[in-house]
Amino acid sequence: MRDKTIDDEGIVLKAMYGVKDVGDIELTVNDGKSFPMTNLAYADSNQNVNDIPENQKMPYSLLAKGETPQVITIEESTDDQVEIHGYCESPCKKCLYNIGIFLSFGLLLLLVKWFPQWRVWMTCQPCSVATASVLILKDTHGTITVLNVNVESVSSSIPPELVYSRSVSSISSHSHDSMNFNYSPTSSYRHFVHNCVKYVWDSRLCCFKRLKGYEGLPCSEFYEKFHGLPASEEKEKREIYGPNNIAVEVKSYFDLFVNEVLNPFYIFQAFSVMLWLFDDYVLYASCILIITLISISVALREVRRQQITLRDMVSRSNAVTVTVRRQDGVFEDIPSSNLVPGDVLAIPPHGCHMPCDAVLITGNCIVNESMLTGESVPETKTPLSKHDDEVYCPLAHKRHTLFCGTEVIQTRYYENNRVLAVVVRTGFSTAKGELIRSILFPKPLGFKFYMDSLKFVVLLFCISALGMAYSIYCYIQRDSPIGQTIVRALDIITIVVPPALPAAMSIGIVYGQTRLKKQKIYCISPPRINIGGKLKLICFDKTGTLTEEGLDFWGIIPTTEGKFKELEHDVNILSEHDPLKVCMASCHSLTIIDEEIRGDPMDLKMFNATKWELEEPGSDNTKFDLLNPTVIRPSTKKLSKISCNGPEGDVMLAQETNCDDKLISFPLSPTKDNSLLDEMPYEVGIIRQFPFSSGLQRMSVMCRTLGSRHMDLYCKGAPEKIASLCLSETVPVNFPELLKDYTLQGYRVLALAHRKLDPKLSWHHAQKIKRDQVEKDLTFLGLLIMQNTLKPETTPVIKVLKDAKIRCVMVTGDNVMTAMSVARDCHMIPESDRIIVINGVAREHEKSAHLSFEYAETLNLRNSNSTISEAISANGDMSPVLSSFVDAVPQHYHFVMDGKTFGVIRKYFPEMLPKILLRGTVYARMAPDQKTQLVESLQNIGYVVGMCGDGANDCGALKAADVGISLSDTEASVAAPFTSNIPNIRCVPIVIREGRCSLVTSFATFRFIALYSLTQFVSVLILYTVDTNLTDQMFLYIDMGVITSLAISMGYTRAYDKLVPERPRVSLISVPNVVSLLAQVAFLTITQVGAIIFLQNQRWYEPVHGSKGEDEDIFPCWENTVVFLVSSWQYVAIALIVSDGPPYRKHFFTNYFYLTVLFCVSAFNLFLLFNPFELFATIMGIVKWEPSQRLMFRVTLLLMVLCNFFLALAFEMLVVNSRWLRWLVRKIKNKKEAKNEYKRIDKALSADYEWPQVNKTVYESGPILISQ
Repeated sequence: MRDKTIDDEGIVLKAMYGVKDVGDIELTVNDGKSFPMTNLAYADSNQNVNDIPENQKMPYSLLAKGETPQVITIEESTDDQVEIHGYCESPCKKCLYNIGIFLSFGLLLLLVKWFPQWRVWMTCQPCSVATASVLILKDTHGTITVLNVNVESVSSSIPPELVYSRSVSSISSHSHDSMNFNYSPTSSYRHFVHNCVKYVWDSRLCCFKRLKGYEGLPCSEFYEKFHGLPASEEKEKREIYGPNNIAVEVKSYFDLFVNEVLNPFYIFQAFSVMLWLFDDYVLYASCILIITLISISVALREVRRQQITLRDMVSRSNAVTVTVRRQDGVFEDIPSSNLVPGDVLAIPPHGCHMPCDAVLITGNCIVNESMLTGESVPETKTPLSKHDDEVYCPLAHKRHTLFCGTEVIQTRYYENNRVLAVVVRTGFSTAKGELIRSILFPKPLGFKFYMDSLKFVVLLFCISALGMAYSIYCYIQRDSPIGQTIVRALDIITIVVPPALPAAMSIGIVYGQTRLKKQKIYCISPPRINIGGKLKLICFDKTGTLTEEGLDFWGIIPTTEGKFKELEHDVNILSEHDPLKVCMASCHSLTIIDEEIRGDPMDLKMFNATKWELEEPGSDNTKFDLLNPTVIRPSTKKLSKISCNGPEGDVMLAQETNCDDKLISFPLSPTKDNSLLDEMPYEVGIIRQFPFSSGLQRMSVMCRTLGSRHMDLYCKGAPEKIASLCLSETVPVNFPELLKDYTLQGYRVLALAHRKLDPKLSWHHAQKIKRDQVEKDLTFLGLLIMQNTLKPETTPVIKVLKDAKIRCVMVTGDNVMTAMSVARDCHMIPESDRIIVINGVAREHEKSAHLSFEYAETLNLRNSNSTISEAISANGDMSPVLSSFVDAVPQHYHFVMDGKTFGVIRKYFPEMLPKILLRGTVYARMAPDQKTQLVESLQNIGYVVGMCGDGANDCGALKAADVGISLSDTEASVAAPFTSNIPNIRCVPIVIREGRCSLVTSFATFRFIALYSLTQFVSVLILYTVDTNLTDQMFLYIDMGVITSLAISMGYTRAYDKLVPERPRVSLISVPNVVSLLAQVAFLTITQVGAIIFLQNQRWYEPVHGSKGEDEDIFPCWENTVVFLVSSWQYVAIALIVSDGPPYRKHFFTNYFYLTVLFCVSAFNLFLLFNPFELFATIMGIVKWEPSQRLMFRVTLLLMVLCNFFLALAFEMLVVNSRWLRWLVRKIKNKKEAKNEYKRIDKALSADYEWPQVNKTVYESGPILISQ
């Protein structure tokens, strides 16, 4: 037997098979042991296992017999997988669990709230997934979820397609035959819901699988099998699929409050308040309680506001009325929530917001998909081919799919026929639902700063344990009561681990989000602002991002008898009947919306260059059931209209007359002298359109000229692709050279072609014919040259990013040469650097996959008198001039490749991929899924990746990137975490600068709060030593008056105006940060201890006499007064020391809010130190002294604090931030290799002078099978 992985719609089940006998099939479980399939029995809720005949038993229930539970992996998306562990309830364990809750006074409930898997472990026992009632799910990010398995009954038997996928039978005919299961539908099914997606139990594969709609069907089946669902069947399916809505839950304030207060930090805060109240810190505890409630209220309000915003964003397509066709052909209005896969939906003539994903089967639709993609240009959706046996996929057939959340602006339909679409996905399974799920359940960031903060909190707890031990020792030495000793020890925890730490850390993010919004950059994922400060690489889309959105018409190069003519900038030089001009006027997907021609900007520029007119059929010209095509004509107005509904496809001339305003149609029978045709206006009707396909890299239209007896095919697309479809004798010999000349100059070049179709081809046949039957044997017409200029902001921004040592990469669907030229023009690739083009060829038959590396022609030559073709000799070698130039450039190179080559590298050369990624700068002809794969591959080698695009084909990449920025004119879309109203890449440095500022602010705030807690910790331990403590008022002033005001105001410092190469450090437990914290604690401890010693050496000093009674009272004394005054100044000093300025934030003195707070706190501290009024002294709980008394002592205290400040500041500047400390750390660590993989690869490449081997071909080492 051999090991085989069966992959069915995201389900991976390890199975051992290889024989036809079911009893010989074994399932491998997580401990490596195997179970024969004879141990598998069919379990039905209504039938006893023993009553089932042997030939009908199914692998439903795995009788584990005490073995460890089976682990099945479910692939939720392209990269995420979830392990499932099954458990069933144990009455004995559950009884013990309830006893534990009673004995722990309910604390056990709190623990299982934080760690839900503990409840499963304490109440359940492991079992097979097949029989489990509770599941523990663990994803690839380590997130654990506990779910219950539901068993639901339905009103009728479950349709087979809901239990097993059609793709199962097509995965492996061998596996299907070998299992040989007899399937019989049941009236109940097992399922669970994870992240709003339902997973059902597949009894044939013995595993859970995701419940999906009609994906994977042959396209022809949408016409053959879907004619409308009866209401009864729709109801049955709705019991399985659930209602069709994307319900974003807006929780009540009570539910939010309960969830918020059960957060560990708030529980700790509640514990602290109760402890303070018990210790008679009533005023302080009350203020903290009020502040906490206000903080919770603000947080709840913000969370609920975001939930409402998201709900409103997605609610447009929920709860609307739609029209569906029933099986008997009758149309019925139903709520959109009742839609299920298989329903036939009628699209309203004047458009709607799509409530589901549906595939178009009749009519055309003009759709605005900006809500999903950020791209506001309308898209034309055409019907799915009814004669295509290709398997339907929403992504591959997106030109025929209406996605949920998009707006149908207008429909094109026949007279009495409706525009119909078959519902394929509903609810959260739709494209919109997937995007909403990515917001509701984002991928864990795994940011080092957050990980370190948790570790640091644990360290603070350890420090507090030492402090507790010391306080217990002190109070035992004084024979203090046990209650007082415990309270004082617990009080240490509330000091060392400040409950407000998480809120303080979020200050930088809140300010950063506010500043971004003021600059018209909207963020729906605030934690990603900090990650923006660590970006190391940015991927840019080209068209609409680096270059202008639209292309300007620049010229055409016609061909005659297989030779290129001169470049023409004016199309009107050509005759109206010239095929090249007709091709430009007809080969597009333009439409008329509100009396304005709308569509792809490039198509619009091309059509406008012809100065022709476009006319679409309206409601007044759909009479007599005639199908009226879109008509194009020269700008002269004509009354004639063309119809293609004559007998045998004969062309008909429909001409308006003055006879009762009727439309008369008569066939054209050309006379011998063609006089009628000569008098006829020149009009061309677009009979059928084959939409543009990124895979085919072309689009085409079938047309008929008024009066002609035949149809014509006009085609436009990528020059290389069009040339391969043309008759070789029609393609000029110098086609490759001319194409390179223009693409290297940055022009967008399209090729145009034409074919005269067989006169016997009727209109009905034309609607059924496959495009590959007509898109062949074309006549090459010429080249269409469009100019795509760089946006003025592009080059300066690229320079700013490169100066900051942030790699810039171009990812585009455009031509390789054009992309390479744009990269040169914007200095993404410096003029002095080499360009190496990689060409990949996939494995085919007996030929191995291989890669070739070749130098690209230098772009500098385009400005000289010589052409590119002259620089290359006939045998492909470089000319001496070019060769000498290449030899003169430095050893810096950039890889350029297309999507096909990228796919070959991923599949056949995975060991070479990291090296290529490190030097890859331009990726052209990339499909949307390949853009996502590129981003993920870059992340895999250690890059923090940003992606900036217009959202059209970049949604996947924008979501996969650590920081995705969508350029869109909408305030916010679900296309990316960031949406910029700035229509150029100027937003990228802004996001990075604000990210760095926010990150440094969070880092500084964390250090400030940590040092504040350690400072207060030292103060309290010193006062415990002398049997006293800070008074309630002192604590209140420090926490509320000093710390809170400083923490809030210091985060208001704005971002620095420039980007620097060094990225901010984010490791809280790095050596410099630990050294800094230890040094600061040492300085402040020495200062406080020195102040106490200095106090005790004064002649007028009287020591405190602490109370040993049960009701200890903290009263003003010299000790707590001196410690309070000194520490109050130390908090100000700490705030100044951690207030880092350039190069990530502006200087702190530019923050006027912060300066005001510093001035107020310092002034009040001076007032308390030198001349406190008796009233203030009483309120603050300090010892009152006269201004003339002990003046030198107070001045000395101030000087001690100033010395503390300047020593600490000097240590930060000269030691912590010094290069020699970093050098010393590297030496001590003996760090030989970089931590990031891409740095290690870069070091290896710099030392490898033999790679890449240019002008040589590299073959795959063996049959490596890695899915693309």
